Amino acid sequence: MREAVRGVAKHFPAAIVTGRCVEKVCSFVGLSELYYAGSHGMDIKGPGSNAEEVLLQPAREFLPVIVYEALVEKTKSTPGARVENNKFCLSVHFRCVDEKRWSPLAEQVKEVLRDYPDLRLNEGRKVLEIRPSIMWDKGKAVEFLLQSLGFDGRSDVLPLYLGDDRTDEDAFKMLRKRGHGLGILVSKCPRETDASYSLQDPTEVMEFLHRLVQWKRRRSSSSSSAMRARV
Repeated sequence: MREAVRGVAKHFPAAIVTGRCVEKVCSFVGLSELYYAGSHGMDIKGPGSNAEEVLLQPAREFLPVIVYEALVEKTKSTPGARVENNKFCLSVHFRCVDEKRWSPLAEQVKEVLRDYPDLRLNEGRKVLEIRPSIMWDKGKAVEFLLQSLGFDGRSDVLPLYLGDDRTDEDAFKMLRKRGHGLGILVSKCPRETDASYSLQDPTEVMEFLHRLVQWKRRRSSSSSSAMRARV
């Protein structure tokens, strides 16, 4: 998959938009040629950026209020629960929690957040996301990237966004509202979505990325041949 993403990045500006923090994702993916939008787009870095260089951090003033330790203490009585610090947001994972404990765990999280009105709660795939109460999400992050790259409003650029989480719907919705760009949901189960197309799993995603690169190479080869013929 890493090679597939690297291939795409050679031909197209490519970004990973994630709820995890930038540092974790950069370390995991290991590709310096990508744009990274961590913490649901609240921490955006460009290709080759070092730790001191950022493109955007719209929630910087909220950083001191993040309540990681309080959530860890409150949820430690729930077996399988795990709190992840993603810098500008927190994730309470309950994938390994007994289903009967999901609702009580959610109540524990809400109890902590009652003392922090500047934070809001969202639910993803087997995860509760705590974020600053600002108008910012993955859709806003994609808009920012398109504007920063000079692609906003261009008819010769087609943005593609692939995602499998509920929070990716913000990006799908943004592309649908603009009327230009395609959202691609990754899911084996049919569900309500603002995406235009779907792929079933990461294996199909990898195949799609390979085909995208092959298409670009054929197109570039044809353009080069036509140019030589004219000369």
